Amino acid sequence: MTAAGTPVAEVAAAANTRGPGAAVQRGLLIVNADDWGRDARTTGRILECAAAGAVSSVSAMVFMEDSDRAASIALTGNIEAGLHLNLTTPFSAPLRPRPLAERQQAVARHLLRHRLAPTVFHPGLMGSFEYVVRTQLDEFQRLYGKPPSRLDGHRHMHLCANVLLSRLLPAGTLVRRNFSFQRGEKGLWNRAYRRGVDHLLARRHRLVDFFFALAPLDGLDRLERIFSLARRFVVEVEAHPVHPDEYRFLTTGEIFRRAGDVRIASASAPTGLGATSTGLSQPRTP
Repeated sequence: MTAAGTPVAEVAAAANTRGPGAAVQRGLLIVNADDWGRDARTTGRILECAAAGAVSSVSAMVFMEDSDRAASIALTGNIEAGLHLNLTTPFSAPLRPRPLAERQQAVARHLLRHRLAPTVFHPGLMGSFEYVVRTQLDEFQRLYGKPPSRLDGHRHMHLCANVLLSRLLPAGTLVRRNFSFQRGEKGLWNRAYRRGVDHLLARRHRLVDFFFALAPLDGLDRLERIFSLARRFVVEVEAHPVHPDEYRFLTTGEIFRRAGDVRIASASAPTGLGATSTGLSQPRTP
């Protein structure tokens, strides 16, 4: 499915039936590195990948031990950063609001209680969820000088029921969708739930066409399929360069050999993820 919920086959068919003079749809591969600012080692690994041209953008954590330094590096190095919303991992910055840590702990207890807990709306935690999200949005603006135009979540918890149904993410922002799967990779109900969540996201936010994790790296057919999609669609790939195998793949040039002629968005070109980027679905009016 595409970001707006239209079957891929229909989008592909439409792309092949444009009349003379119509704009040719071009794909784009976005390699986004998560956990920017979590600690100095993580930031350093991501920075090396960005310097090699293998990372397009980063997802920045706030109130973590390296958040302030990472923000300075991103601003001076023109590295495109979005907010990596953190609802579960304890904040590690020396100076962090005590109410934030306490409320995050309550939110984390709910979300980590069971693997299906994120799908359950907890009315008693509405205030805590709102506070934890809003405080991180405010801190990102303080560090980066502007509100985030792109958001995702640590452990993908930005897709939990309390965040989605309470509409805690700013409307119009580019928000990370669910992982994309082929038919048969997940159960019917699992895929149906993910489609429902993506449908809700698409009503208020911009989404890319497909989203995958970089790992595992041992399945060459899988990577070839991802890169092939990026020739015609906007595809985001989530990377964690702190992991040795992903770090090697991104810094040794292997990603360029595998991607071939696929365009990888530049980390120094924030407009590559902007509102007018070809292939990004636009939010619908509720």
